[in-house]
Amino acid sequence: MTGGRAVLGALALLAAQPVAADRPPLSEVREIDGALLAVAIANEVRQRCDDIEPRMIRALGTLNRLKAKARALGYGEDEIEDYVTSEAEKARMRRLGEVYVRQQGADPAVTAELCAFGRAEIASSTAVGRLLREK
Repeated sequence: MTGGRAVLGALALLAAQPVAADRPPLSEVREIDGALLAVAIANEVRQRCDDIEPRMIRALGTLNRLKAKARALGYGEDEIEDYVTSEAEKARMRRLGEVYVRQQGADPAVTAELCAFGRAEIASSTAVGRLLREK
């Protein structure tokens, strides 16, 4: 390939790649962020409630599907990793989770209420409940 052709080929390849500025942050991709929020809430419930355990295979499958979806939308591994490990994102998820639990009529700071919330989510087969089961 001549120099001019190489440059044109490289430009065409770059043009075909998604540009980060053209994509919203993963926290704004509702399908991904909402599902990750369900995983985060389920994780909090299972950690604090002795009578509730995780459906680990289902949770891992959910996380793998979310990662595949993010990749399909053009997000790179570094962007995905930054999103799921960011302390700011974790804090945001915690706030959103607390709001969700409160909207369901429970106080997330009161373990007994959080566990009752978890059992209700399981019984209703919500996105959170499908990631959990009673022991």
